[in-house]
Amino acid sequence: MTMCRLCLLVLAVAAGLSVVAFAQEQAPVPSEKPTFAVWLDGVRREAVERGIRPATIETAFRDLRPVEVAVDRDRTQVEFVLPIDVYLKRRVSRELVRTGRRMLGVHRKLLDAVAARFGVEPQVVVAVWGLESNFGRFSGVRPIVPMLATLAYDVRRPALFRQELLAALTILDRGDVDLDRFRGSWAGALGQPQFMPSSYLKYAEDFDGDGRRDIWSTTADVFASIASYLTQHGWRRGERWGREVVVSKPVAAKIADQVAWRPTGCQAGRQMRGPLPLSAWNTLGVRLPGRTPLPAASMEASLLEAGKQVYLLYRNYDVLLDYNCAHAYALSAGLLADRVATGK
Repeated sequence: MTMCRLCLLVLAVAAGLSVVAFAQEQAPVPSEKPTFAVWLDGVRREAVERGIRPATIETAFRDLRPVEVAVDRDRTQVEFVLPIDVYLKRRVSRELVRTGRRMLGVHRKLLDAVAARFGVEPQVVVAVWGLESNFGRFSGVRPIVPMLATLAYDVRRPALFRQELLAALTILDRGDVDLDRFRGSWAGALGQPQFMPSSYLKYAEDFDGDGRRDIWSTTADVFASIASYLTQHGWRRGERWGREVVVSKPVAAKIADQVAWRPTGCQAGRQMRGPLPLSAWNTLGVRLPGRTPLPAASMEASLLEAGKQVYLLYRNYDVLLDYNCAHAYALSAGLLADRVATGK
């Protein structure tokens, strides 16, 4: 799912605040939290002010109650709980690679057409599709409005999920999907690409030209929407996302002493060092598997340790982090794309 924008740090940076200033300038938390009904009335008023029809709001909010499973899942996201190497073994399985290669063949003509328009390689689209919905087999069964309302009422990220709830109401009001089909994940992610509602409004595509951006059941729209998201976040066709490298203990010590941690607005970015030109990493002693030197390309890369593995990560990796702000996810997507393409 596309959750990088769910980081509080991103909101602080977007507002032009340092982390310290953000903490200091937050509005005081009320001593007593309003009831869910009172809080929902406030959302209702804001939705009307945004031009959403009252009938749409009343239908969406009918018999609405908090769903505690949403809060429970929000506290235990597997991408952040499991060690990265353990997560990768579970997610990038042989079965997933085999299925991905089969789907690449089945949908090759459509994927090539999507690639021609958006510039994203077919195996990359297939990898994201496979991770998000198991190649369209499962895209979530939970009703979106109750999930988002619960998370917006919760104390952890209320402002963010309130905006997603309002975006969800906008989708319903536009008639893009009926309420009974408006289902997805516990976090409110939609359809086979697992877009948050705000991402749906920005990046979903009607690739088959039927007048609807159907990311729930129309494969053409699903592929094009994934590619649209990646392209608009800076995907560069023909460039690698990254590669596994070898770092000896002496080289690791040198890197720790000479290369700073990479500051980013994404929570996951705090684990990377760099970026540096490939030539600089080569000088430091970073090597390809087999101990051969790095290629002489004029690219910058950041270094990430993931359990026993070490990766150099390029600009396209940042785009995968934009899709889901977790190294476990972004590495899974990159590795799965490579293995789908090569069969290895």
